[in-house]
Parts: sequence; structure tokens; C-alpha cells
Amino acid sequence: MIRKMGYKWNLRRLMAAKDMFQTTALVPLLAERGIHLSREQVFRLVTQPPQRLSMDTLAALCDILSCTPNDLIEIEVVNTEVRKTAGDSGPSASPVRRTTVRRPPLT
Repeated sequence: MIRKMGYKWNLRRLMAAKDMFQTTALVPLLAERGIHLSREQVFRLVTQPPQRLSMDTLAALCDILSCTPNDLIEIEVVNTEVRKTAGDSGPSASPVRRTTVRRPPLT
């Protein structure tokens, strides 16, 4: 069985609860905690779920927003369990095309 996991990134919602509506408001607050990110990096951090996040940045965000990592990140099941059987290529799998490369004959 395959179980695909995902998460919800709640930084924007938590910022709004603290009346922080500008992403640039985080830049100096993070810098006070030793996290130096550009305005563009902070904008991406707020508007998109991060693929990688340092523990220092996570701790700084939790301190700034008076929250826990569980408040920032909600783990969720993206799809229900799928039982794969032998030979099951899934609903969207395309057929495999094989190509044979042959050496030209020596003359």
C-alpha cells in the first residue's frame, strides 16, 4: 500500500492573526533572530509551502508568531491508501516504448 503525505503551510494565516499583512514585515523580525533572508526569499516563504526549511528559520518563525511548529505545518494525507498489485501500472501510466539501437555493419 502506498500512502502519499502532504502538508499545509499556515504561515500567511498565522501572520494575519497577528495583523501582519506585508511579507516584508518579517524581514527585520527574522534578522533580529539571526536569520538574514532577502525580501524575495521571505515573500516565497510566506506565499509558497517551502520544500526545505532550516530549523533556525522554523524556530525564529515560531518565536515571532508565538506558535509551535504544529501550528505552522499541518500534516495531511494527500490521497487515500492505494493497493498496488503486480502488473498494475496505475490509471495514468502510459505504455513503455522500447527502442533498439544497433551498430552499423562494419564494411
